[in-house]
Amino acid sequence: MDTPPRAIPNTHEGLEFSISAAVLESRDANALADFYEALLGWVRIHDEPGWAMLRPPQGGPGLSFSSDPLHEPPVWPANAGHQQMQLHLDVLVSDLARGVEHALASGARLAEFQPQEHVRVLLDPAGHPFCFFDENG
Repeated sequence: MDTPPRAIPNTHEGLEFSISAAVLESRDANALADFYEALLGWVRIHDEPGWAMLRPPQGGPGLSFSSDPLHEPPVWPANAGHQQMQLHLDVLVSDLARGVEHALASGARLAEFQPQEHVRVLLDPAGHPFCFFDENG
């Protein structure tokens, strides 16, 4: 398969900018990339020990994964004295219940705290929170 196209850059202050990817740290970047590849159906465009990159098949910004042997999973919801989340992914799904079922089958865990009716907070295998939501969320 050909590499999906990058995001179309915008021009600002005489420079072109585009987000290439958000990078998630974990103790095993390649295993985390396996999870997101199965979850989202994205294309792996780069893979080496400790580093992997995924991009949506139709193109645009992707996700990258980097290994850090000292990675500590964030705690959701945040509380003092523990590693706090620094970002999370919001993923629009066409069917929230089926999306959650797929995520759980792919290796995600449902977070204990669920703040909204039409949003489901899940945790990836490295402990990063991500949210599935439908058109009502």
